[in-house]
Amino acid sequence: MKIVELDGHAVNPGDLSWDGLKDFGELVVYPRTPAEKVVERAQGAEIILVNKVKITEEILDQLPTLRYIGILATGYNVVDIDAAKKRGIIVTNIPAYSTDSVAQMTFAHILTVFNRVEHYASQTRKGRWSSNPDFCYWDTPLYELAGKTLGIVGMGNIGKKVACIALNFGMDVFAFTSKNATELPAGVQKTTFEGLLSVSDILSLHCPLTPSTHYLINHDTLQKMKKNAILVNTGRGALIEESAVAEALEQGRLGAYCADVMTEEPPSANNPLFAQPNAFITPHIAWATFEARKRLIEICISNVRAYIEGHPINVVNS
Repeated sequence: MKIVELDGHAVNPGDLSWDGLKDFGELVVYPRTPAEKVVERAQGAEIILVNKVKITEEILDQLPTLRYIGILATGYNVVDIDAAKKRGIIVTNIPAYSTDSVAQMTFAHILTVFNRVEHYASQTRKGRWSSNPDFCYWDTPLYELAGKTLGIVGMGNIGKKVACIALNFGMDVFAFTSKNATELPAGVQKTTFEGLLSVSDILSLHCPLTPSTHYLINHDTLQKMKKNAILVNTGRGALIEESAVAEALEQGRLGAYCADVMTEEPPSANNPLFAQPNAFITPHIAWATFEARKRLIEICISNVRAYIEGHPINVVNS
């Protein structure tokens, strides 16, 4: 059996091992695969593994031996799953591998705004503290999270984890979710989306990207948020309208925008958010802790094993 990993570098740049997959057959790992090389490299494979490489119906038509696609992520929009199902090709994903990592990054971003650790560490290296006449100084506002209101959109695994951390910080937590109030962590109050916008000092997005959530945060919804609120997006880039958020920052209506995802990745160098000093953007790394990536590969191996044994798990096109 031939197994081809088409873009292994992001998941494993060399600090982890693919050896567990070698037990199932011949394994070929490519760090990256351009679109024009996908068919050539996947020829003869029964199993292909992808992270961001797009697998279209046109590509599937040219891979007659393909029977299984393992997506090395939770989202599965990179594969035409309907076309795969029509051809009897099983598609699986990797659920819930990065919950702790993404929740951690969510608060890393929030604390960036509230404590400005990077700013002060940088200034200290430049000698600002050494030359200060007093034992300490601060030149940015500093705030506590305790007593602030966190609004969460989406209460899946990550949303729930973020809620629990917030409660331990002493925050008031509200959520907009399809779940019943009885399904939420103790202390989390369910509300409407309009209600969430109006009460949140910090609004954090943890919902999937669907037609109904595309540009969920836009010119109109930004107007309904509290002045100087902080918006956090560790979900999907297109949950927010980037030009509208940049404008709200420039006009001082939004206090800060913190994001680990963007609509276009890599983003254009002239994206309007990059001109805003209160936009804090990291390069889609919330999922990428060593522990999360190790867990991802372990689940990938379990998915492949289950497929080979005839009882596939984590199937997204059943």
